[in-house]
Formats: sequence, structure tokens, C-alpha cells
Amino acid sequence: MIRQKIKIPVNDPANFSFRECLHFLGRSDKECLHYIVDGKLRRMLLAGGEPVVVEIASGDDAAYLEATVLAPGDMLFPEKDIQDFVTRWLHLDADLRDFYAYTQTDPLLRGLADEYRGLRLVGMPDLFEAVTWPIIGQQINLSFAYTLRQRLIHHFGYHQQVDGTDYYLYPHPAVIASLSPEALTPMQFSRSKALYLIETAKAMAAGQLSEQVLAPLDYAAARDRLVAMKGIGNWSANYTLMKYSRFPQAVLLEDVGLQNAVRQRLQLPAKPSMAALQEYARPWQQHAAYAIFYLWRSLLSPLND
Repeated sequence: MIRQKIKIPVNDPANFSFRECLHFLGRSDKECLHYIVDGKLRRMLLAGGEPVVVEIASGDDAAYLEATVLAPGDMLFPEKDIQDFVTRWLHLDADLRDFYAYTQTDPLLRGLADEYRGLRLVGMPDLFEAVTWPIIGQQINLSFAYTLRQRLIHHFGYHQQVDGTDYYLYPHPAVIASLSPEALTPMQFSRSKALYLIETAKAMAAGQLSEQVLAPLDYAAARDRLVAMKGIGNWSANYTLMKYSRFPQAVLLEDVGLQNAVRQRLQLPAKPSMAALQEYARPWQQHAAYAIFYLWRSLLSPLND
């Protein structure tokens, strides 16, 4: 069988590390939307409206990655759909040179570019996932948030088994919109969290929130649009705008991970105050999203050679 292969260009390839991206993507053993196998990345995505399992690997040249369609193997799929998804997911069209130059001038960020060179801001190409993941994660620790997310995907996501491995798509908004809170509370979702997820799904299913709604908006207008929805505060809105819309100025000062990272890097006796965080972040501006993402990375274990 000849499998379909797609070359996916990498912008600024001197500042791209597939290994660093894999290290970040492998941070939870409860992840079920993608798998890392022998230094390659596997996941299900939609191409031409059809579920496709692809394997993403380093190319022979640093200037591209190679995606191979694993299943179904008897069809050809729109290459652009696969290329666009992977590009958006791994931010392959980014150029990190300005950010790396900036980190050398910022006392809090200095050294991060050398430690994690090539790491791209791993995003979420699915708007429903991007807007509901912070709802799931509100006021609970990251491990339990991953547990709830895994339960949501296993129960309500599209599922297909390929070569003995279970692959999933994130649940469609219409599926979650049809639920009552009682369908989620036995999975340990709080009633308020279940209501927020369902209301968000209803808004998306009705077209009140979509890629087409957000795309024309600037950062401030997009943030206001999201914050106007029940269950979405400033942190959740900025998370969505960082991971889905790719607004570089998205800043999540309320984020516990960011606070812990700042505390560790500056060896503070306690988490920094909001006023202190605002002062640290004030100069970041167009580098804010990457600054926060690299500070999150500093909380993970080192990448082994």
C-alpha cells in the first residue's frame, strides 16, 4: 500500500525543534487526542470533512515536516487541510527571531531561548476545544483537569480504532449542546462547570461563536466577545486567544502555572502579587504569548539528549 505523504513547510527552520514540541505535547499520560510513538506524532484530524489518522515526523530537511496518512489507506485527502491543521497546531509559520532577541533584554526571560530553542507555541486548531479546555481547568489542578477532559472525549468524541490504538476527535459542539448537566456531573464535573460547557456548546452550535465570528475582530474585541459568555473570564478568554487565534499579546497573569514559573525563576518566597506580575509583563506586548508559553515550559523536566 502506498500511503499519502504531505510535506509541511517550517518557517524559520533554524529556530524549530520537533523534539521540544514533542516534549511539551507529552506532558500528560491522560492525553488521548494525540500519541508520541518512536519520536513521531500521531493523531486523528479532519480532512475534507473526513476523519483521518496521520503520523507527523521530521523531514529529511529541517525546512519541513512530513505527514503520512495511516488510515484510511485507500483514499486521497486534501493535502491543504492536513497541512493547515499541522501548521496551526505546531505554529510552523512562526518566526521566533524577534522574540529570541527580546528575551536577551528581559531579566525574567533571559536564557529561556537558549534552554528551549526551537519550541513553538503548541496551539489548538479546534475552537471548541480551545474555548472549553480552560472552562474544564478552572479552579482545579492540571492533573484533574486532564482527567475530566479525557472523560469528556472518551464519552462524547468521535472514536475509531486503528491498528489496535484508539483515536479520538474532540466532541462536536452539537453533541455537547444536546446534553443536560446530569450527563456530566457523574464524571465529576461540577454542576456549574457542566452548565458552562453546555451553554458554550449551544452558542457554537447556533453560530453565535465561530471562527467566522472571531476572525474579523482585533485582540481587544475578541477578548470582550469571549468574556461576555457565561463561564469565560479574562484568563479563559486569553487562553483561547493565545492557543486558537494566535494573538501574540494574549497575557494570562491569573495563570497559576505562570505564577509558579515566575516564583521559581526569581527564587521568590511566595507567588508574585498581581501588581508585580503586571510590572514584569508590561514590556512584553507582542511577545506576551510566547513569554508565557516559555515560562510554562520551564516548569517541565529538561529534555534529555
